[in-house]
Amino acid sequence: MKISKNIFVNNGIEASDKMVTNTFWSDFKHSFFKNRVAVVGAVVILVIIFMAVFAPLVSPHAPNKTHLQLQFEKPSLKYIIGCDFYGRDVFSRLIYGSRISLLIGLVPTLISMTIGTIIGIISGYYGGKVDFILSAVSDMVLSFPSLLLAMVVMYTLGATLINIFIALSVIGWAGTARVVRSQTMSLKNREFVEASRAIGVKNSVIMLRHIFPNCIPQLLVLFTLNIPSSILSEASLSFLGIGAQPPASSWGLMVSEGKEYLFNAPWVAIAPGIAILIIVLAFNFLGDGLRDVLDPYLKQ
Repeated sequence: MKISKNIFVNNGIEASDKMVTNTFWSDFKHSFFKNRVAVVGAVVILVIIFMAVFAPLVSPHAPNKTHLQLQFEKPSLKYIIGCDFYGRDVFSRLIYGSRISLLIGLVPTLISMTIGTIIGIISGYYGGKVDFILSAVSDMVLSFPSLLLAMVVMYTLGATLINIFIALSVIGWAGTARVVRSQTMSLKNREFVEASRAIGVKNSVIMLRHIFPNCIPQLLVLFTLNIPSSILSEASLSFLGIGAQPPASSWGLMVSEGKEYLFNAPWVAIAPGIAILIIVLAFNFLGDGLRDVLDPYLKQ
């Protein structure tokens, strides 16, 4: 009888957990798909990711193949957005350029948010001198103009893709640290955390298994909103000549190369500019939608 009772209790707990999980996901999907703007943003992002992953299959022409006889060829059925100064197909370069823009949007954001999350949890959980020192460092990083700080890093290390990751990671972690610190300070005095301390659970375990999971919804929203900032920062650095370097087809670099021919062949600069605008808006729409779904204070 005891065995059957334990089995009944364990099955009841397991069934309860599954019901909670299913309820959460059903509520999430229902609330998210009601937000049409967020759905549009998600669809646009998926389409761009698909084009970036399958660029060799999607692009109609080789992105770096030059045809001087097609210099500034106007948009047509064969060349949808026309050609640039070297006769390269702008549309194909946009497709391949999405790879660099997405990579620079995702990788530095992941790195900076990982650093910021660790620092924020440690700062908010321990408080005192630890919090004072880490908060002071975060404030110092936030006090610098982000683009200027990235330029200093790029001028110091050189214009390579790895150095762009380093530069954008250096300027991006402080904001995440402040958000996670605030969330941690509100969680560390909750009953479940105090109960874990009372039974002797290590601080590292509490931070990893109790504090961090409760920060994930905010981090998801922050992640989708930080990606556009990284993309814009890379575009700005490439436009200034210290980001992606030729023959790469970064969108920021394409704008920089096309600005000299804005009146003769406006499509060369305007097309990548519109691409940057679309992907930034898509991530912002998705981030706003996730915030509306995951933030309990915005639910009515």
